[in-house]
Amino acid sequence: MGVDFYYMPLSPPCRSALLAAKAFGIKLDCKLLNLMAGEHMKPDFLAINPQHHIPTINDNGFILWESRAIIQYFANSSPNGEHLYPKEPGKRALVDQRMYFDLGTLYERFYQFAIPFMFGREPALNPEKKAKVEEALSLLDGFIEKSGGWVAGDKMTIADFACVASVATIEVCSRTSFLFRGKRNNPNFNQHYNTLWGTTPVVLTVHLKILESIRQFL
Repeated sequence: MGVDFYYMPLSPPCRSALLAAKAFGIKLDCKLLNLMAGEHMKPDFLAINPQHHIPTINDNGFILWESRAIIQYFANSSPNGEHLYPKEPGKRALVDQRMYFDLGTLYERFYQFAIPFMFGREPALNPEKKAKVEEALSLLDGFIEKSGGWVAGDKMTIADFACVASVATIEVCSRTSFLFRGKRNNPNFNQHYNTLWGTTPVVLTVHLKILESIRQFL
């Protein structure tokens, strides 16, 4: 029996947790929640998570939400977790910092830029918010250059799952919608993106299927 996983494919945090579960070989019992239909506000889900956030997991009675905490839990629960989430304090702190960068800067800026307009809460796109997203992408590109090819060091870690889920969503929006125009100059991340998918084909297959649902939504 797998870990109950409450999610919605359109959500980058949900997809980052899915990527981590796949990488660690953790079996999930996926339970789709349609946020647009308000399914996350139903009493049965509120009893599990009163903050009604996704993703949320229920691992045999242990309930946890916030995607980055879930990813860290998966890593700490896996016998192979240290490979992607190092125990050495400095290396682990760098991984954590990059994940918090995704939480507080990269994903947050994209969310504040795109979601209000996409769901009709703002009448037009805000160019200042767009510039903030572009700045976050440039910062990430610099991190990868300094680290040696990955988000938090010279090899793949769980921080790559968090950041790539956010950037993949931005990429889809760039190519299929009006949110972004033109090609961005982020050579280090472009190389990282290709390397990540080239070294993790199973993860790529899962991620591309989910990204297709975003294209259809847009």
